[in-house]
Amino acid sequence: MLVPRFMLKKVAALLALMVVWSSSAPMVESAIGVNWGSLSFHRLKPSTVVDLLKDNKIQKVKLFDADPDSLRALKGSGIQVMVGIPNEMLTLLSSSAAASDLWVRQNISSYMGKGGVDIRYIAVGNEPFLTSYSGQFESYVLPAMQNLQQSLTKVNLAGYVKLVVPCNADAYESSLPSQGAFRPDLMQIMTPLVSFLNSNGSPFVVNIYPFLSLYENSDFPQDYAFFEGTTHAITDGANVYSNAFDGNLDTLVAALSKLGYPQMPIVIGEIGWPTDGAIGADLSAAKVFNQGLINHVLSNKGTPLRPGSPPMDIYLFSLLDEGAKSTLPGNFERHWGIFSFDGQAKYALNLGLGNRLLKNARNVEYLPSRWCVANPSRDLSDVANHMKLACSYADCTTLNYGGSCNGIGMKGNISYAFNSYYQTQMQNSQSCDFDGLGMVTFLDPSVGDCRFVVGVTDTSAASQPYRNWFIVWFLILLGVWVLFMI
Repeated sequence: MLVPRFMLKKVAALLALMVVWSSSAPMVESAIGVNWGSLSFHRLKPSTVVDLLKDNKIQKVKLFDADPDSLRALKGSGIQVMVGIPNEMLTLLSSSAAASDLWVRQNISSYMGKGGVDIRYIAVGNEPFLTSYSGQFESYVLPAMQNLQQSLTKVNLAGYVKLVVPCNADAYESSLPSQGAFRPDLMQIMTPLVSFLNSNGSPFVVNIYPFLSLYENSDFPQDYAFFEGTTHAITDGANVYSNAFDGNLDTLVAALSKLGYPQMPIVIGEIGWPTDGAIGADLSAAKVFNQGLINHVLSNKGTPLRPGSPPMDIYLFSLLDEGAKSTLPGNFERHWGIFSFDGQAKYALNLGLGNRLLKNARNVEYLPSRWCVANPSRDLSDVANHMKLACSYADCTTLNYGGSCNGIGMKGNISYAFNSYYQTQMQNSQSCDFDGLGMVTFLDPSVGDCRFVVGVTDTSAASQPYRNWFIVWFLILLGVWVLFMI
Protein backbone atom coordinates (compact mmCIF):
# COMPACT_ATOMS: atom_id res chain seq x y z
CA MET A 1 0.00 0.00 0.00
CA LEU A 2 1.34 3.44 -0.91
CA VAL A 3 1.71 5.91 1.95
CA PRO A 4 0.93 9.56 1.18
CA ARG A 5 4.00 11.83 1.25
CA PHE A 6 2.59 14.06 4.00
CA MET A 7 2.16 10.98 6.20
CA LEU A 8 5.78 9.95 5.56
CA LYS A 9 6.93 13.36 6.71
CA LYS A 10 4.89 13.09 9.91
CA VAL A 11 6.23 9.61 10.65
CA ALA A 12 9.82 10.73 10.03
CA ALA A 13 9.40 13.74 12.32
CA LEU A 14 7.88 11.57 15.04
CA LEU A 15 10.72 9.04 14.81
CA ALA A 16 13.29 11.82 15.04
CA LEU A 17 11.65 13.19 18.17
CA MET A 18 11.48 9.70 19.67
CA VAL A 19 15.23 9.28 19.15
CA VAL A 20 15.90 12.61 20.89
CA TRP A 21 13.61 11.82 23.81
CA SER A 22 14.85 8.25 24.25
CA SER A 23 18.46 9.44 24.42
CA SER A 24 17.61 11.47 27.50
CA ALA A 25 14.80 9.43 29.04
CA PRO A 26 13.66 10.47 32.54
CA MET A 27 15.72 8.97 35.35
CA VAL A 28 14.28 7.90 38.67
CA GLU A 29 17.19 8.51 41.04
CA SER A 30 16.96 11.35 43.57
CA ALA A 31 18.55 14.60 42.48
CA ILE A 32 19.08 18.13 43.76
CA GLY A 33 17.66 20.94 41.66
CA VAL A 34 16.96 24.64 42.21
CA ASN A 35 14.16 27.15 41.76
CA TRP A 36 15.09 29.98 39.40
CA GLY A 37 12.92 33.01 40.09
CA SER A 38 13.20 36.30 38.22
CA LEU A 39 11.64 38.90 40.53
CA SER A 40 14.75 41.00 40.89
CA PHE A 41 15.74 44.64 40.45
CA HIS A 42 19.11 43.39 39.20
CA ARG A 43 18.27 40.43 37.00
CA LEU A 44 21.30 38.69 35.54
CA LYS A 45 21.26 37.72 31.90
CA PRO A 46 19.61 34.30 31.57
CA SER A 47 22.71 33.04 29.77
CA THR A 48 24.81 34.01 32.80
CA VAL A 49 22.44 32.09 35.07
CA VAL A 50 22.52 29.00 32.85
CA ASP A 51 26.33 29.09 32.93
CA LEU A 52 26.09 29.32 36.72
CA LEU A 53 23.88 26.22 36.78
CA LYS A 54 26.24 24.30 34.51
CA ASP A 55 29.37 25.33 36.45
CA ASN A 56 27.74 23.99 39.61
CA LYS A 57 26.61 20.80 37.83
CA ILE A 58 22.95 21.54 38.63
CA GLN A 59 20.92 19.41 36.23
CA LYS A 60 17.37 20.31 37.28
CA VAL A 61 15.74 23.73 37.41
CA LYS A 62 12.21 24.89 38.16
CA LEU A 63 10.82 28.06 36.58
CA PHE A 64 7.72 29.92 37.75
CA ASP A 65 6.57 30.85 34.26
CA ALA A 66 7.53 30.29 30.64
CA ASP A 67 9.84 33.28 30.30
CA PRO A 68 11.10 33.04 26.70
CA ASP A 69 14.52 34.55 27.53
CA SER A 70 15.15 31.87 30.17
CA LEU A 71 13.93 29.06 27.92
CA ARG A 72 16.08 30.23 25.02
CA ALA A 73 19.12 30.33 27.33
CA LEU A 74 18.41 26.75 28.45
CA LYS A 75 18.47 25.37 24.89
CA GLY A 76 21.10 22.71 24.46
CA SER A 77 22.17 22.92 28.11
CA GLY A 78 21.03 19.39 29.00
CA ILE A 79 19.37 20.78 32.12
CA GLN A 80 15.98 19.25 32.92
CA VAL A 81 13.32 21.95 33.26
CA MET A 82 10.01 22.37 35.06
CA VAL A 83 8.03 25.18 33.41
CA GLY A 84 5.45 27.00 35.51
CA ILE A 85 2.00 28.33 34.72
CA PRO A 86 0.95 31.23 37.01
CA ASN A 87 -2.32 30.83 38.91
CA GLU A 88 -3.78 33.77 37.02
CA MET A 89 -3.73 31.78 33.77
CA LEU A 90 -5.67 28.78 35.11
CA THR A 91 -9.10 30.26 34.40
CA LEU A 92 -8.48 30.61 30.67
CA LEU A 93 -6.63 27.31 30.28
CA SER A 94 -9.39 25.46 32.10
CA SER A 95 -12.15 26.89 29.92
CA SER A 96 -10.57 26.77 26.48
CA ALA A 97 -8.91 23.79 24.79
CA ALA A 98 -7.80 26.13 22.03
CA ALA A 99 -6.01 28.37 24.54
CA SER A 100 -4.34 25.31 26.04
CA ASP A 101 -3.21 24.13 22.60
CA LEU A 102 -1.70 27.54 21.86
CA TRP A 103 0.08 27.73 25.20
CA VAL A 104 1.65 24.29 24.76
CA ARG A 105 2.76 25.04 21.21
CA GLN A 106 4.28 28.40 22.07
CA ASN A 107 5.86 27.51 25.42
CA ILE A 108 6.62 23.76 25.28
CA SER A 109 6.80 22.04 21.90
CA SER A 110 8.42 25.00 20.14
CA TYR A 111 11.42 24.74 22.48
CA MET A 112 11.82 20.96 22.44
CA GLY A 113 13.49 18.58 20.04
CA LYS A 114 17.14 18.11 19.13
CA GLY A 115 19.30 20.87 20.61
CA GLY A 116 16.29 22.33 22.41
CA VAL A 117 15.10 22.55 26.01
CA ASP A 118 14.67 19.35 27.99
CA ILE A 119 11.27 20.14 29.53
CA ARG A 120 10.19 17.35 31.87
CA TYR A 121 7.35 18.95 33.86
CA ILE A 122 4.68 21.62 33.58
CA ALA A 123 3.70 23.03 36.97
CA VAL A 124 0.00 23.87 36.68
CA GLY A 125 -0.34 26.79 39.06
CA ASN A 126 1.79 27.52 42.10
CA GLU A 127 0.33 26.48 45.45
CA PRO A 128 -3.22 27.09 44.10
CA PHE A 129 -4.83 25.47 47.16
CA LEU A 130 -3.34 27.84 49.74
CA THR A 131 -5.88 28.66 52.42
CA SER A 132 -5.07 32.36 51.98
CA TYR A 133 -6.44 32.20 48.41
CA SER A 134 -9.88 31.30 49.81
CA GLY A 135 -10.51 28.77 47.05
CA GLN A 136 -10.36 31.21 44.14
CA PHE A 137 -8.22 28.87 41.96
CA GLU A 138 -9.38 25.45 43.15
CA SER A 139 -12.05 24.72 40.56
CA TYR A 140 -9.76 25.57 37.63
CA VAL A 141 -6.82 23.27 38.39
CA LEU A 142 -8.11 19.88 37.22
CA PRO A 143 -9.94 21.18 34.09
CA ALA A 144 -6.76 23.06 33.11
CA MET A 145 -4.72 19.88 33.57
CA GLN A 146 -7.16 17.88 31.46
CA ASN A 147 -6.96 20.41 28.63
CA LEU A 148 -3.18 20.59 28.87
CA GLN A 149 -2.89 16.81 28.80
CA GLN A 150 -4.90 16.72 25.57
CA SER A 151 -2.74 19.50 24.16
CA LEU A 152 0.42 17.54 24.99
CA THR A 153 -1.07 14.48 23.31
CA LYS A 154 -1.67 16.46 20.13
CA VAL A 155 2.04 17.31 19.89
CA ASN A 156 3.15 13.79 20.90
CA LEU A 157 4.61 14.91 24.25
CA ALA A 158 2.09 13.43 26.69
CA GLY A 159 4.35 10.50 27.54
CA TYR A 160 7.40 12.67 28.16
CA VAL A 161 6.26 15.95 29.74
CA LYS A 162 4.40 15.39 33.00
CA LEU A 163 1.81 17.71 34.50
CA VAL A 164 2.15 18.46 38.22
CA VAL A 165 0.59 20.81 40.78
CA PRO A 166 3.00 22.29 43.37
CA CYS A 167 1.09 22.25 46.65
CA ASN A 168 1.87 23.97 49.90
CA ALA A 169 2.12 21.73 52.94
CA ASP A 170 -1.05 23.34 54.30
CA ALA A 171 -2.98 21.11 51.86
CA TYR A 172 -2.80 18.33 54.45
CA GLU A 173 -2.89 18.19 58.25
CA SER A 174 -2.60 15.94 61.29
CA SER A 175 -1.37 15.82 64.87
CA LEU A 176 0.87 12.84 64.05
CA PRO A 177 2.39 11.88 60.67
CA SER A 178 0.59 8.53 60.51
CA GLN A 179 -2.75 10.35 60.81
CA GLY A 180 -2.07 12.66 57.87
CA ALA A 181 -5.02 13.56 55.66
CA PHE A 182 -5.80 16.21 53.10
CA ARG A 183 -7.84 19.16 54.33
CA PRO A 184 -11.56 18.29 54.42
CA ASP A 185 -12.38 21.21 52.11
CA LEU A 186 -9.96 19.81 49.50
CA MET A 187 -11.07 16.18 49.48
CA GLN A 188 -13.45 16.57 46.53
CA ILE A 189 -10.57 18.08 44.55
CA MET A 190 -7.66 15.97 45.75
CA THR A 191 -9.31 12.61 45.07
CA PRO A 192 -9.68 13.11 41.28
CA LEU A 193 -6.48 15.19 41.10
CA VAL A 194 -4.29 12.49 42.63
CA SER A 195 -6.00 9.90 40.44
CA PHE A 196 -5.17 12.04 37.39
CA LEU A 197 -1.52 12.35 38.48
CA ASN A 198 -1.27 8.61 39.02
CA SER A 199 -2.87 7.67 35.70
CA ASN A 200 -0.42 9.90 33.83
CA GLY A 201 2.69 8.85 35.73
CA SER A 202 3.16 12.20 37.46
CA PRO A 203 4.58 12.69 40.95
CA PHE A 204 2.97 14.68 43.75
CA VAL A 205 4.85 17.96 44.17
CA VAL A 206 4.90 19.60 47.60
CA ASN A 207 6.64 22.65 49.07
CA ILE A 208 7.93 22.19 52.61
CA TYR A 209 9.30 25.04 54.73
CA PRO A 210 10.45 24.22 58.27
CA PHE A 211 11.64 27.83 58.53
CA LEU A 212 8.06 29.08 58.22
CA SER A 213 6.94 26.71 60.96
CA LEU A 214 9.60 28.21 63.20
CA TYR A 215 8.89 31.79 62.09
CA GLU A 216 5.12 31.56 62.57
CA ASN A 217 5.07 29.63 65.85
CA SER A 218 7.15 30.75 68.81
CA ASP A 219 6.53 27.36 70.48
CA PHE A 220 8.03 25.42 67.58
CA PRO A 221 11.27 23.74 68.80
CA GLN A 222 14.16 25.26 66.86
CA ASP A 223 16.32 22.14 66.75
CA TYR A 224 13.43 20.14 65.26
CA ALA A 225 13.65 22.32 62.14
CA PHE A 226 17.19 21.08 61.40
CA PHE A 227 18.87 17.73 60.83
CA GLU A 228 21.42 17.75 63.63
CA GLY A 229 19.35 15.87 66.22
CA THR A 230 16.70 17.20 68.60
CA THR A 231 15.53 17.00 72.18
CA HIS A 232 11.96 17.35 70.90
CA ALA A 233 11.58 14.17 68.85
CA ILE A 234 8.03 13.11 67.98
CA THR A 235 7.02 9.53 68.71
CA ASP A 236 4.34 8.11 66.46
CA GLY A 237 3.75 4.49 67.37
CA ALA A 238 6.93 2.63 66.52
CA ASN A 239 8.28 5.56 64.51
CA VAL A 240 10.37 8.41 65.91
CA TYR A 241 10.79 11.71 64.05
CA SER A 242 13.86 13.83 64.78
CA ASN A 243 13.27 16.55 62.18
CA ALA A 244 10.34 18.49 60.75
CA PHE A 245 11.10 17.49 57.15
CA ASP A 246 10.56 13.78 57.73
CA GLY A 247 7.49 14.42 59.84
CA ASN A 248 5.95 16.66 57.21
CA LEU A 249 6.80 14.31 54.35
CA ASP A 250 5.30 11.29 56.09
CA THR A 251 2.14 13.28 56.83
CA LEU A 252 1.78 13.62 53.06
CA VAL A 253 2.57 9.92 52.58
CA ALA A 254 -0.23 9.05 55.00
CA ALA A 255 -2.63 11.44 53.24
CA LEU A 256 -1.84 9.85 49.85
CA SER A 257 -2.25 6.39 51.36
CA LYS A 258 -5.75 7.29 52.57
CA LEU A 259 -6.63 8.04 48.94
CA GLY A 260 -5.23 4.67 47.85
CA TYR A 261 -1.81 5.77 46.56
CA PRO A 262 0.73 4.77 49.23
CA GLN A 263 3.61 4.51 46.74
CA MET A 264 3.00 7.67 44.70
CA PRO A 265 6.33 9.36 43.87
CA ILE A 266 6.90 12.66 45.68
CA VAL A 267 8.95 15.65 44.52
CA ILE A 268 9.86 18.52 46.84
CA GLY A 269 9.12 21.57 44.70
CA GLU A 270 10.49 24.14 47.16
CA ILE A 271 12.53 23.92 50.34
CA GLY A 272 15.21 26.14 51.82
CA TRP A 273 16.22 28.65 54.45
CA PRO A 274 16.53 32.45 54.07
CA THR A 275 19.67 34.34 54.99
CA ASP A 276 18.28 37.74 56.01
CA GLY A 277 15.19 39.72 56.90
CA ALA A 278 14.11 38.00 60.14
CA ILE A 279 15.38 36.59 63.40
CA GLY A 280 16.78 33.13 62.64
CA ALA A 281 17.25 33.97 58.96
CA ASP A 282 21.02 34.17 58.66
CA LEU A 283 23.93 32.67 56.75
CA SER A 284 24.86 30.19 59.46
CA ALA A 285 21.35 28.76 59.86
CA ALA A 286 20.82 28.57 56.08
CA LYS A 287 24.08 26.67 55.61
CA VAL A 288 23.31 24.21 58.41
CA PHE A 289 19.78 23.58 57.15
CA ASN A 290 20.54 23.22 53.44
CA GLN A 291 23.64 21.08 53.96
CA GLY A 292 21.79 18.91 56.45
CA LEU A 293 18.89 18.52 54.01
CA ILE A 294 21.14 17.58 51.10
CA ASN A 295 23.11 15.08 53.16
CA HIS A 296 19.90 13.59 54.54
CA VAL A 297 18.28 13.12 51.13
CA LEU A 298 21.37 11.82 49.34
CA SER A 299 21.97 9.29 52.11
CA ASN A 300 18.89 7.46 50.76
CA LYS A 301 17.77 6.84 54.32
CA GLY A 302 14.21 7.88 53.50
CA THR A 303 11.58 8.40 56.18
CA PRO A 304 9.93 6.06 58.72
CA LEU A 305 6.98 5.47 56.38
CA ARG A 306 9.22 5.20 53.31
CA PRO A 307 12.54 3.76 54.48
CA GLY A 308 15.23 3.74 51.84
CA SER A 309 13.02 5.78 49.52
CA PRO A 310 13.68 9.55 49.62
CA PRO A 311 11.76 11.98 47.38
CA MET A 312 12.45 11.69 43.66
CA ASP A 313 13.86 15.21 43.42
CA ILE A 314 14.33 18.20 45.67
CA TYR A 315 14.36 21.74 44.29
CA LEU A 316 16.13 24.14 46.65
CA PHE A 317 14.51 27.49 47.11
CA SER A 318 16.17 29.27 45.71
CA LEU A 319 19.04 29.84 43.31
CA LEU A 320 19.22 33.65 43.58
CA ASP A 321 17.91 36.35 45.90
CA GLU A 322 14.88 38.15 44.44
CA GLY A 323 14.76 41.73 45.67
CA ALA A 324 11.44 42.52 43.98
CA LYS A 325 9.40 39.78 45.65
CA SER A 326 6.42 40.65 47.81
CA THR A 327 7.28 41.02 51.50
CA LEU A 328 3.74 40.22 52.62
CA PRO A 329 4.80 36.90 54.22
CA GLY A 330 7.87 38.61 55.72
CA ASN A 331 11.01 40.54 54.81
CA PHE A 332 12.88 37.25 54.49
CA GLU A 333 11.05 36.57 51.20
CA ARG A 334 13.75 38.46 49.31
CA HIS A 335 16.65 36.48 50.76
CA TRP A 336 16.15 32.75 50.01
CA GLY A 337 18.99 32.42 47.48
CA ILE A 338 22.03 30.23 47.95
CA PHE A 339 23.58 32.89 45.71
CA SER A 340 23.14 36.66 46.04
CA PHE A 341 21.40 38.55 43.23
CA ASP A 342 24.69 38.80 41.30
CA GLY A 343 25.40 35.07 41.39
CA GLN A 344 27.96 35.13 44.21
CA ALA A 345 27.83 32.22 46.66
CA LYS A 346 26.69 33.29 50.12
CA TYR A 347 28.23 30.38 52.01
CA ALA A 348 30.03 27.09 51.50
CA LEU A 349 27.62 24.41 50.34
CA ASN A 350 28.23 20.97 48.86
CA LEU A 351 25.30 20.09 46.61
CA GLY A 352 26.54 16.53 46.24
CA LEU A 353 26.83 17.04 42.49
CA GLY A 354 30.60 16.82 42.08
CA ASN A 355 31.72 20.25 43.26
CA ARG A 356 32.73 20.47 46.91
CA LEU A 357 31.88 24.18 47.03
CA LEU A 358 29.59 26.49 45.10
CA LYS A 359 31.15 28.28 42.14
CA ASN A 360 30.33 31.94 41.57
CA ALA A 361 28.80 33.35 38.41
CA ARG A 362 31.41 34.23 35.81
CA ASN A 363 31.90 37.43 33.85
CA VAL A 364 29.30 39.44 35.77
CA GLU A 365 29.50 43.05 34.61
CA TYR A 366 28.94 45.52 37.42
CA LEU A 367 28.14 49.20 37.35
CA PRO A 368 31.05 51.45 38.39
CA SER A 369 32.17 51.17 42.03
CA ARG A 370 30.24 54.10 43.41
CA TRP A 371 27.46 54.48 45.92
CA CYS A 372 24.85 57.02 46.95
CA VAL A 373 24.95 58.00 50.63
CA ALA A 374 23.52 60.64 52.94
CA ASN A 375 25.22 64.03 52.58
CA PRO A 376 27.00 64.62 55.93
CA SER A 377 26.85 68.38 55.47
CA ARG A 378 23.05 68.53 55.28
CA ASP A 379 20.33 68.47 57.94
CA LEU A 380 18.80 65.00 57.71
CA SER A 381 15.92 65.55 60.13
CA ASP A 382 13.33 65.75 57.33
CA VAL A 383 14.31 62.71 55.32
CA ALA A 384 11.45 60.31 56.12
CA ASN A 385 9.54 60.87 52.86
CA HIS A 386 12.70 60.46 50.79
CA MET A 387 13.49 57.16 52.49
CA LYS A 388 9.92 55.98 52.01
CA LEU A 389 10.14 56.80 48.30
CA ALA A 390 13.50 55.08 47.90
CA CYS A 391 12.40 51.92 49.67
CA SER A 392 9.13 51.74 47.73
CA TYR A 393 11.18 51.29 44.54
CA ALA A 394 14.11 49.33 45.98
CA ASP A 395 14.83 46.63 48.54
CA CYS A 396 15.41 47.90 52.08
CA THR A 397 14.36 44.77 53.95
CA THR A 398 17.77 44.25 55.56
CA LEU A 399 17.23 47.46 57.58
CA ASN A 400 14.34 46.00 59.51
CA TYR A 401 14.40 44.07 62.77
CA GLY A 402 16.35 40.86 62.31
CA GLY A 403 18.06 42.15 59.16
CA SER A 404 21.81 42.27 58.61
CA CYS A 405 21.77 46.09 58.36
CA ASN A 406 19.48 46.71 61.30
CA GLY A 407 22.19 48.14 63.56
CA ILE A 408 23.99 50.65 61.33
CA GLY A 409 22.35 53.76 62.81
CA MET A 410 20.16 56.50 61.39
CA LYS A 411 22.66 57.89 58.87
CA GLY A 412 23.52 54.37 57.80
CA ASN A 413 19.84 53.59 57.25
CA ILE A 414 19.43 56.69 55.12
CA SER A 415 22.50 55.91 53.06
CA TYR A 416 21.41 52.31 52.56
CA ALA A 417 17.98 53.38 51.32
CA PHE A 418 19.44 56.05 49.03
CA ASN A 419 21.98 53.62 47.57
CA SER A 420 19.44 50.86 47.02
CA TYR A 421 17.34 53.23 44.93
CA TYR A 422 20.40 54.66 43.14
CA GLN A 423 21.53 51.21 42.01
CA THR A 424 18.08 50.21 40.75
CA GLN A 425 18.15 53.39 38.63
CA MET A 426 21.44 52.23 37.08
CA GLN A 427 23.33 54.95 38.97
CA ASN A 428 21.55 57.79 37.20
CA SER A 429 23.03 60.95 38.75
CA GLN A 430 19.63 62.50 39.43
CA SER A 431 18.55 59.43 41.40
CA CYS A 432 21.05 60.36 44.14
CA ASP A 433 19.80 63.91 44.59
CA PHE A 434 16.96 63.55 47.12
CA ASP A 435 16.63 67.36 47.27
CA GLY A 436 20.33 67.67 48.00
CA LEU A 437 20.33 65.16 50.85
CA GLY A 438 22.26 62.52 48.89
CA MET A 439 25.75 62.45 47.44
CA VAL A 440 27.83 60.04 45.38
CA THR A 441 30.88 58.43 46.99
CA PHE A 442 33.62 56.18 45.64
CA LEU A 443 34.31 54.69 49.09
CA ASP A 444 32.39 51.50 49.86
CA PRO A 445 30.06 52.35 52.79
CA SER A 446 29.41 48.66 53.67
CA VAL A 447 29.63 47.93 57.41
CA GLY A 448 30.42 44.44 58.68
CA ASP A 449 27.81 42.03 57.33
CA CYS A 450 25.75 44.91 55.92
CA ARG A 451 26.56 45.06 52.24
CA PHE A 452 25.85 48.17 50.18
CA VAL A 453 25.33 46.66 46.73
CA VAL A 454 26.51 47.82 43.35
CA GLY A 455 24.15 46.99 40.50
CA VAL A 456 24.97 44.89 37.46
CA THR A 457 25.02 46.01 33.85
CA ASP A 458 24.50 42.62 32.22
CA THR A 459 20.88 42.77 33.27
CA SER A 460 17.67 42.30 31.39
CA ALA A 461 15.14 44.85 32.49
CA ALA A 462 12.82 42.05 33.49
CA SER A 463 11.63 42.02 37.05
CA GLN A 464 8.18 42.15 38.62
CA PRO A 465 6.75 44.60 36.04
CA TYR A 466 8.19 42.56 33.15
CA ARG A 467 6.78 39.34 34.49
CA ASN A 468 3.34 40.84 35.05
CA TRP A 469 3.24 42.35 31.57
CA PHE A 470 4.44 39.08 30.05
CA ILE A 471 1.48 37.32 31.65
CA VAL A 472 -0.98 40.08 30.71
CA TRP A 473 0.07 40.17 27.07
CA PHE A 474 0.00 36.40 26.79
CA LEU A 475 -3.51 36.32 28.22
CA ILE A 476 -4.60 39.00 25.74
CA LEU A 477 -3.04 37.04 22.89
CA LEU A 478 -4.76 33.86 23.98
CA GLY A 479 -8.11 35.61 24.30
CA VAL A 480 -7.90 37.20 20.86
CA TRP A 481 -6.83 33.91 19.27
CA VAL A 482 -9.67 31.97 20.92
CA LEU A 483 -12.24 34.52 19.78
CA PHE A 484 -10.84 34.32 16.25
CA MET A 485 -11.10 30.52 16.27
CA ILE A 486 -14.70 30.69 17.47
